[in-house]
Amino acid sequence: MLSILSNWRGYLELTKPGVQALLFVSCASGMLIGSDFNPPVLVFFFGLIGISFLAASSAVINHFFDQQIDSKMNRTSERPLVVGKISDQQAIIFSIILYLSGAWMLLFFTNFLTWLLTTLTFIFYGFIYTKYLKFMTSQNIVIGGLAGAMPPLLGWAAITNTIEPNALLLVLIIMVWTPPHFWALAVYRVDDYADAEVPMLPVQKGVPFTKQHILLYTFLLLACTMLPYAVQMFGEIYLISALILGLIFLFYSFRLYRDESNASAMPTFAYSIIYLALLFAAMLVDHFMYL
Repeated sequence: MLSILSNWRGYLELTKPGVQALLFVSCASGMLIGSDFNPPVLVFFFGLIGISFLAASSAVINHFFDQQIDSKMNRTSERPLVVGKISDQQAIIFSIILYLSGAWMLLFFTNFLTWLLTTLTFIFYGFIYTKYLKFMTSQNIVIGGLAGAMPPLLGWAAITNTIEPNALLLVLIIMVWTPPHFWALAVYRVDDYADAEVPMLPVQKGVPFTKQHILLYTFLLLACTMLPYAVQMFGEIYLISALILGLIFLFYSFRLYRDESNASAMPTFAYSIIYLALLFAAMLVDHFMYL
């Protein structure tokens, strides 16, 4: 514990706080929508923290397994395990503490279903994707995106103790969002992934092919974001917001598609993060207004 306190920035980096922020927003959205903005306080608080702790635990495992890859990439070469700021043993202990603490919160304050779904997500991302799927196919991020798409369902299940179709629509949206989001970064960092021998799409199929698929997936994403309105899950506020945000995403994707210098890759990646946050904000506003 003293090690964690004295080197808290390194341990915080192991949890991937940027990813955790989006997870937190989407998970909280699932809880609020699933409860019509009236979640039990303890379930809401400890459910969010518990799910976040398990996600953070799997992120630490990802750091542990990816050390050799990280050392070859400019973007990740200064990560705590790579530079020795935190030892392997310390990282493993930290991951275990996070998992056990989060699992206790989920089992005690939410329900068995939420713990089970979150644990399966933890195993899928921390071990199956990180250790195997990432290296098996150039479609790795399409398959692996399921782990990052689960938080709305986990939050919904924490409140309702069920797996509902509307919650699965939110999972679908994030799953379809993940490829154009991550492939934009992969286009920018294609040399890094090539050096690390990670078979990302631009490494295996080339940058032009990847940019084409970013554009195609953005069209698919726009279509998928219409589904919640089609099934009357949300109303016109969400519809208009989703259309505007989606058309802006299409603009970024099309500009990247036409950009031979690939200078638009990072702006596209940055907007994709803003896009998802604003889309879920629109869901919350819409649902609150139509209660």
